[in-house]
Amino acid sequence: MTGLRIGFIGLGNMGGRMATCITRAGREVLGFDTVPANISAAGATPAANVADVANSSDIVLLSLPRSSVVEDVMLGESGVLENLRHGQIVVDLSTSTPASTRMLGGKVSAAGASYLDAGISGGAAAAEKGQLVLMVGGEETTLARARPVLELFSSKIFYTGESGAGHTTKLLNNFLNATTLSATAEVMVAGKKAGLNLDVLLDVINNSSGVSFASLNRFPKIIKGDYLKGGLTNTLMMKDVLAYVELAAELGVVSPNSAGPLASFGLANALGYSEQISNRVVDAIGDASGGVRLFEQASVGLKKLPETKEQQ
Repeated sequence: MTGLRIGFIGLGNMGGRMATCITRAGREVLGFDTVPANISAAGATPAANVADVANSSDIVLLSLPRSSVVEDVMLGESGVLENLRHGQIVVDLSTSTPASTRMLGGKVSAAGASYLDAGISGGAAAAEKGQLVLMVGGEETTLARARPVLELFSSKIFYTGESGAGHTTKLLNNFLNATTLSATAEVMVAGKKAGLNLDVLLDVINNSSGVSFASLNRFPKIIKGDYLKGGLTNTLMMKDVLAYVELAAELGVVSPNSAGPLASFGLANALGYSEQISNRVVDAIGDASGGVRLFEQASVGLKKLPETKEQQ
C-alpha cells in the first residue's frame, strides 16, 4: 500500500508540518489550502480545489480548524463526499467533535469509502520531526491500509475503537493538556512573585507529584523567554476545552475541573493573546497579577482588563 496517492486538505499550522514530513520522505502530495503559499511551503503539488484532491487521491488527509469546517469540506458543493470512489480512505486529523465524526463516517461508508478519525498529539515540534502520537477511530482494517502513510509523520499510532473514538480520546487528552498548562502557568507566576528561583522550582515539580507535560517540556523554555512557536493558539485551546465540556455534558459527566482552563484561556483571549500560542496564558495570568513576567526581558507591559460600564 505504499503506492497510495496522497491528498492533503488544510496545510496550515499542523497540516503543513505533517505534509512536509510526507514530501520529505520522497512521497508526492496533492495539496489544497485557502492560503496557496502553504502548499508550496510543504513541498506539495497544488490542487485546483477540494474536488481535485478527492478525484486524484487514494487517501485524503484533512487538517482543519474545527468540525464545522470539516463538514463544509466534506459535504459542501463539489466537496469530498460527492467525489469519493469506492475503496478510498479519508482521514480526519482535525480536533473534531465525536458526534460530527460519526455522522461523516456513516456518510462516507454509505458511499463505499472509509473514514478514520485520527486525533493528534505532540504539538508543532513533534509534527516537524514526524513524531506525533495518533489516536485513531474507525475500522481497524482501514487503519492497517492507511498506516504506511500515517507513519510518515507519527511515532506512535493507537487504535482506540469505532468511529468517533479517536476524536473522543483527543478531547480527553486535550482537556488534561489545557488544565495542566493553565495550572502550571498560575503556579509559576506565584513562584515568581514569591521570589523563588524558577529553575529550582521547576526541578522540584519535575521530580515530584506536580510533574506534567507542561512542566517538563514547556516551562523550562518559557522561563528563558522562549514561548515556543507553532502550537495551538489561545483561541483554539479554548475551543478544545469547550468541546470537552460539551462532550462531558453529553456523557452525563460533571466537570468541576473545567472552570480553571475556561477562566485562564478566557482571560488570555480577553487580554489580546487570542491568536498567540497558548503558552502565553502565563503572561495573561501575569498581567492580571500585577504585570508579572517569568523572563523579565520578555515583558511587554501590563495589559488592562476591559472596563466595566461603571468604570466607563
